[in-house]
Amino acid sequence: MVETSVRSFILRKRCAVRAVMGPRSLMRHIIAILLQNEAGALTRVAGLFSTRGYNIESLSVAPTPDPTVSRLTLVTTGSDAVIQQIVNHLNKLIDVVNVLDMTRGEHLERELVLLKLRVAPGHTDTVRGQVVRSGGRVLDPAVEGFIVELTASEAEINTFVSDLGQGAELLEVVRSGALGISRSARPLRAKPAPATA
Repeated sequence: MVETSVRSFILRKRCAVRAVMGPRSLMRHIIAILLQNEAGALTRVAGLFSTRGYNIESLSVAPTPDPTVSRLTLVTTGSDAVIQQIVNHLNKLIDVVNVLDMTRGEHLERELVLLKLRVAPGHTDTVRGQVVRSGGRVLDPAVEGFIVELTASEAEINTFVSDLGQGAELLEVVRSGALGISRSARPLRAKPAPATA
């Protein structure tokens, strides 16, 4: 009963947000989060999104040189006001060390895709050429499981997958989700500890 009322609340909130924002004001944002490397920290970040009815399109977490901190990169969609609200809520979480909406400044973005294809025996050279021209690599040339990789922007990967799907049967598509880094000279780091008197 409680679960149903929570779901209906989230659905009402999503509809209300879409009605206020309109379809044109939505923008894709890449948010980088430095997070304490503790049990439950990722759950609290994901919970913040789900309880407020926000969607996480992709999520990637990896260690940093500091073993106590992990870097989380997530992609979400919303208006600037909604994204600012998300950033403010994230900053209030005890596990969050720092947050940066990379979409607000110059940044580089890449995604990795791995594809498993079934290629007709006479078309392997054509597919291999198409992969190489796109900047990808063939990892396993087996006809029944021709595996390729490409690291590129989301748009380039979408085109790559679509183009390869025309000349071969797509058996499996695995995408990493977006990773991003700011072009700013100032790296995303933990906030300095407040000075004590």
